[in-house]
Amino acid sequence: MKAVVLAGGYATRMWPITKHRPKMFLPIGDSTVVDRIFAELEADDRIEEVYVSTNERFAPDFEAHLADSDFEKPQLSVEETTEEDDKFGVVGALAQLIDREDVDDDLLIIAGDNLMSFDVSAFLDYFQERDAPTLAAYDVGSREKAKSYGLVDLDGDRVVDFQEKPENPKSTLVSIACYAFPRESLDLLPTYLEDGNNPDEPGWFVQWLQNREATYAYTFEGAWFDIGTPESYLDAVAWHLDGDSLVADSATLEDTAIGENVHVMDGVTLEGTDLEHTVIFPEATVRNGDIRRSIIDQGTHIEDLDLAGALIGAHTTITNGADK
Repeated sequence: MKAVVLAGGYATRMWPITKHRPKMFLPIGDSTVVDRIFAELEADDRIEEVYVSTNERFAPDFEAHLADSDFEKPQLSVEETTEEDDKFGVVGALAQLIDREDVDDDLLIIAGDNLMSFDVSAFLDYFQERDAPTLAAYDVGSREKAKSYGLVDLDGDRVVDFQEKPENPKSTLVSIACYAFPRESLDLLPTYLEDGNNPDEPGWFVQWLQNREATYAYTFEGAWFDIGTPESYLDAVAWHLDGDSLVADSATLEDTAIGENVHVMDGVTLEGTDLEHTVIFPEATVRNGDIRRSIIDQGTHIEDLDLAGALIGAHTTITNGADK
C-alpha cells in the first residue's frame, strides 16, 4: 500500500506566517503538523512508500525538512506550480501524481494540515476490512462549519449521499480529507476528469464515486483540526497543550506572566509581558505587552503594545505604534 500526503497548498489565509513556510511545518508542541502524520505512516508496516505532494515553491523546504528528519518513507512528488492561481486542483494533482509515480496499489490519501485524534492505523484496519473506498468522517457540531466541507449522509457506515460544501447542510457530519482507495477505484480517476468533473477537492470525486460503487465512512469522535486559519491553528495548539504552556529553556523571561496554551520557542525574550493562547517563534522579543490569541513570527520585536488576534510577520519591528 502507498500513501500520499497532500502538502501543495499556499495557505494564503494565514499570511504572513505561512508566506515563506508551508503551514504543515507549524509547530504543535515539540513536533509539527505534518511530522505527526509522517510518524504514524512510518510506524505502519502496511505503508511501503509515502509521496509528499507539494508545489515547486515549497519543494526545497520539504527537501531540507526530510533530509534533517529520521523518516525513511517520505519522498517528494512535485506539482509544477509556484502560485495559488496555477494549481491543478487536488484531484487533478492527485491524478498526475499517480501517473508520474506509476502508482499501482491501494492508496491512502491524507491532508498534511490535518490534526486528528484517531490513529491512522485504525483507519487502515477499517479500510482493509471493507476493501472499498473509505473516508474518515467527523461531526463538526455546527451547520455553519459544515458548509465548508464535504457533507456525509450514511446508512449504517455506508455513504449514501455526499455533498461537497453544501449551502444548506442537512447535518454536521463531514469528510476530513483522509481517504483510502483500492487500486481498482483509482482507475476511475481519468474517467472522472475526462468527463469534465470538478478537479479541485477530493470530495467531488467521492461524491461521484459513491454513486458507482460502495463507499464507507470511518466515523470518529475526539478532536480534529483543519489547520487553514490562524484560529484553527491556535485551537489545535490549545488542544495539544490542554491548558498548559511550553516555554523553551533558552527563552528569557523577566516580569512576565505565562497563561494557558502558550508556546514560546528558542531564544525568545519576554519582559513585562502577559501572554495567553499565543505562539511566539524563535528569536522574537516582546516588551511591555499584553498578547492574546496571537501568532508572532521569528525575529520580531514588539514593544509597548497590546495585541489580540494578531498575526505578526517575521523580522517585523513595532514600537510605540510605529511599524518598521
